[in-house]
Amino acid sequence: MTTTAPRLGTALARLLILAAALLGTLLAGAAPASAHAALTGSDPKDGAVVAAAPKEVNLTFSEQVAMSADSIRVLDPAGRRADTGEILNLCSGSIVRYGVALRAGLPDGTYTVAWQTVSADSHPISGAFTFSIGAPSTTSVALPDRAAGGGLVGTLYGIARYVSYAGFAVLVGGGAFVLACWPRGASVRPVQQTVVRGWLTLTGATLFMLLLRNPYTGSGELSDAFDLAGLKSVLETKTGAALTSRLLLLGAAALFVAVLFGAYARRTDPKEKKDLAFGLGLGGTVVAAGIAGTWALAEHASTGIQPGIAMPVDILHLLAVAAWLGGLTVLLVSLYKAPSVDRSAIERFSKVAFGSVAVLAATGLYQSWRQVGSWSALTGTRYGQLLLVKIGLMCVLIGIAWISRRWTQRLADPKPAEETEETAQAAQAEETAQVEETDRTEAEEAEEAEEAEETTGATAPAESASTADPERAAQLARQRAAVATARRKRERDADPERAGLRRSVLTEAAVAVVLLAVTTVLTSTEPGRTEEEAGRGGTAASGPAAVPDRPVDIRLPFDTGGVDGKGIVRLSLDPGRTGANALHLFVERPNGKPLDVPEIKVALTLEAKDVGPLPVAPDRIQTGHWSASGVQIPMPGEWRIQVTVRTSEIDQTTIEKNVKIG
Repeated sequence: MTTTAPRLGTALARLLILAAALLGTLLAGAAPASAHAALTGSDPKDGAVVAAAPKEVNLTFSEQVAMSADSIRVLDPAGRRADTGEILNLCSGSIVRYGVALRAGLPDGTYTVAWQTVSADSHPISGAFTFSIGAPSTTSVALPDRAAGGGLVGTLYGIARYVSYAGFAVLVGGGAFVLACWPRGASVRPVQQTVVRGWLTLTGATLFMLLLRNPYTGSGELSDAFDLAGLKSVLETKTGAALTSRLLLLGAAALFVAVLFGAYARRTDPKEKKDLAFGLGLGGTVVAAGIAGTWALAEHASTGIQPGIAMPVDILHLLAVAAWLGGLTVLLVSLYKAPSVDRSAIERFSKVAFGSVAVLAATGLYQSWRQVGSWSALTGTRYGQLLLVKIGLMCVLIGIAWISRRWTQRLADPKPAEETEETAQAAQAEETAQVEETDRTEAEEAEEAEEAEETTGATAPAESASTADPERAAQLARQRAAVATARRKRERDADPERAGLRRSVLTEAAVAVVLLAVTTVLTSTEPGRTEEEAGRGGTAASGPAAVPDRPVDIRLPFDTGGVDGKGIVRLSLDPGRTGANALHLFVERPNGKPLDVPEIKVALTLEAKDVGPLPVAPDRIQTGHWSASGVQIPMPGEWRIQVTVRTSEIDQTTIEKNVKIG
């Protein structure tokens, strides 16, 4: 007997309320999202007091960042710009460092450094700190109290991210469900509407994110979403290119959806339908992988360790999520809106879901190792704690999926003939009783209507008489509702396996809503590995620093006697204490412009302890800039730094200076 689905009723309402409550609790307790990159050090350090004004302010980050002309601003005690606005690229190997030159003749006092940039994984980061020249002073500069990417714009952008993930899952998973599990579903109206809405949702969210990108990474003002100059600058970034590529791929996805629910749904010849299904499956997989790649190429997978492996793994992870959760959504719609869905289709989706879970487990394990890095980060960082919540929700979801799989197996098993016959006879008997009761009710209504007509002399029909009496109309409505409820109950009792599957799939979908929210927050949270590294770096770099402990920064004039033989070597040794140090050398002409020299060497000697000379061979970074990382200072003391500069094949000189390193 063909059954019709019961209405969602209170069960769905309760589950949606529960999901909304869990989602609200999660988002309400969420701190402002951190990003993949973090500030690990600065020169001068936060709170440092330096004897003389430095020539520049340098910032060191844990990961690569995108700098603009206004990313670093230095403000004097009166709030005026103290920097030249020229961003210096001081990156060397794995060291990510940028600086800004300061104006000459700066007076003593407290200076504020405000910085804002965009991490390589697309998230904006910002901060501020102070240092003092000579002695601290009062300052009129107020440190910003709102982190980049926060406020109303940050909230809207986060919602758009969540909606885009949901739209992607429904679009890709819904299309896969139709092609792989239920080809007949291509002609079912509710299924078509669900997949099309997934495409519309993802497209709208992508456009919204593209408009919000400029204020999200910049001013934080919603009105800047319509700034055409800002939109143009966004399109030139990696994230802007990813969002634009996603829109182009969604155009191809629209063609896929049109063919799936058009030509494919109308095909009747089995061979033609099979050939078209193969083409749609191949093309759809390429388009789906391309859309997933727009996330992988612009977010966490594209930075950090092993990006060449992480990006394909991230694409597989997203596709597995879509196949499972998106297919689950369409299955839920099919069970409630199109109860004629084939049992074989449900069984096939059960196998697809099992394979998706296996892929999710493998890719999720790798992603967890890559982003967390240690057991302490798993429990001691926000990323690790969110990951534990996600793992817990996954376990709950897998448990519910196992129950759904059991219902699917029971649904696929044919019922014994005797049980089927008894059920049919009982249903027929109950239906006959309902019909007789309905006939009696209608007869009573007709008699009452006739009596009312004779009494009042009205010529209105019986229905009008009953309608004229509100109490009688309410009684009739209750009777009709009781009959409809009995009919639905009979239909559910006739197919308890399908009803049980509906309930388990509905519960599974509600938990998936919360899981998707956790995943969205997780993708915008600083990974545990990076947070721990930044914490270790920040511990050494935070707090007031006395003048003797500041990084070594010296100027050494030289003259080799040949052409372009005169100049100045600026040497920086950071952090300027025992252990590993980063060495930077800047060779300049007397007018301050960079000077390209064939070779430069450094030697360190501690004569008091008979240590050295310790040779250092820096690498050429760019014109006039040489660098070496991991320069070891074995013990504190008065060190002699010798710099040998060669300006030609025969012209070279050695200059030296004694500095105290503690």
